[in-house]
Amino acid sequence: MEIVATSLIAVLGTLLGSTLTYVFQRRTSLRAEQFTRVERLRQERIDAYSAYAGALTEYRRGQMDRWFARNDGRAVEAETLHEMRREAQRLRTAAMEAMFRAELLTHSTDLHGLGRQALKEIDRIPDARSRDELEPIRDTSRASIYDFVAASRQHIPGTADGGPQ
Repeated sequence: MEIVATSLIAVLGTLLGSTLTYVFQRRTSLRAEQFTRVERLRQERIDAYSAYAGALTEYRRGQMDRWFARNDGRAVEAETLHEMRREAQRLRTAAMEAMFRAELLTHSTDLHGLGRQALKEIDRIPDARSRDELEPIRDTSRASIYDFVAASRQHIPGTADGGPQ
């Protein structure tokens, strides 16, 4: 009888040990998966937000080049102006693609609004009729890009002012 009891205790101990090992390994595995998901989202957001800010900056540069070519007082061929307009359109398309990617990675309507506002501010650059009109539009467009970047930090986990670490 003692042998049966000893065997039964050994079997129950083994089952309990196996069950506890499974529970702890499963918990560890879930934590690792969650960490991987959060880190992947973090990296994707960093890539998307910085790509969008870069695309906005390039689009702004293209608009400024176009404005100066058209309004600088030097004679510029119509073909060159047309090429610059096409380049600005290409840069705007690239900025919009980057904007869509950034918007897909966050649910913040505030961040979406800041990104779209920056694009609108840059769109206004060709409308300036003089250098005096250009300066405030230029400053506002630059500030809008900076505002988007500053706000995007709040949506990147693990940054100083971002989400949970």
